[in-house]
Amino acid sequence: MADKDEFLKKIISDPNIVVLLNSIYDGVYIVNRDREILFWNKGAELITGHIRTEVERHKCSDNILNHIDENGNLLCNGNCPLTVSMKEDKNVEKKIYPLHKNQNRFPVITRIGPIKDNDGNIVGAIEVFRDVTREDEFRILQEKFNELIKKYVSISTYKEVESQAKNGKHLPAELCELTIIYVDVVGFSSFSLRNELSEIAGMLNDIFGLCEGITKKYHGDIDKFIGDAIMATFIDANDAVHAAEIILKELSLLNVERDLSGKEKINLHIGINSGIVIRAEIGTSERKDLTVLGDTVNIASHIQQLAHPGSIFISESTFSRLKNSSDFSFYDTLAVKGRNEPISVYKSDII
Repeated sequence: MADKDEFLKKIISDPNIVVLLNSIYDGVYIVNRDREILFWNKGAELITGHIRTEVERHKCSDNILNHIDENGNLLCNGNCPLTVSMKEDKNVEKKIYPLHKNQNRFPVITRIGPIKDNDGNIVGAIEVFRDVTREDEFRILQEKFNELIKKYVSISTYKEVESQAKNGKHLPAELCELTIIYVDVVGFSSFSLRNELSEIAGMLNDIFGLCEGITKKYHGDIDKFIGDAIMATFIDANDAVHAAEIILKELSLLNVERDLSGKEKINLHIGINSGIVIRAEIGTSERKDLTVLGDTVNIASHIQQLAHPGSIFISESTFSRLKNSSDFSFYDTLAVKGRNEPISVYKSDII
């Protein structure tokens, strides 16, 4: 070693330090100011496949590790974390992808710190790196799982489950003011008798996909799919009505495509009601749903059953919340079991 490496030589010649560094499962190596590798521990050998005698007195860029960053940029001849650490006298942490001896790249989290002599001069750096291949695989699997789960539960349910997983607290039952939409396919039973299973499933997926996309766009949440029906919740009644209008307009375009393909047209009943609901976890200790229930939900369902295809039927409670109600006119009253007064229902024709 050159004289300028004498201080580092003393460090890596100390048997106690060598034993200590070799007992670490993470990879550890020490470089001089020229980034030549002077020490390479057992952990580095196991992680990279390169043994000590193959790397000492070499640089990473000497066809050894050839680190790249997350974007595929080669670091060893440019923005090398070792150089940054020594030049700027600071600790550096980074995720990088070194080259294994078998020529495959793998992810590591590396932490680098400068080494100073007794006079405070930076004479080299030490790098500790950990293979995070399994962590990355788990992260990717978790993200895929999260996206898959979102397809089967409402957004509010997903967020509540995520919250419970983090802090272990269950959501208590609560009262909240929401607008409820019920959307139901007209004549679904007879449609099912006339068509093959694949056509039935395809039609429902078309409708559900259309409704879900528009519901999310207007800040709503699909609470559940109930056979051929959809129940969605909105904080703002105006958003709910706008979403229903767009659903019917988009449905008319979908029906044009279905007609050209020789498929039956689809019609929908849409009923909307606003008011206080109970939001709670319903079920058993093994299986729960986070849902809304109560008189407001039941009335929305009754109004949907009354609604004409191509029209939006809303309760007076929803009507009173609209900023622009000129599209709606009084239709009739609806008697609901358990209520002393009938519900006033308003109608808007879209198609």
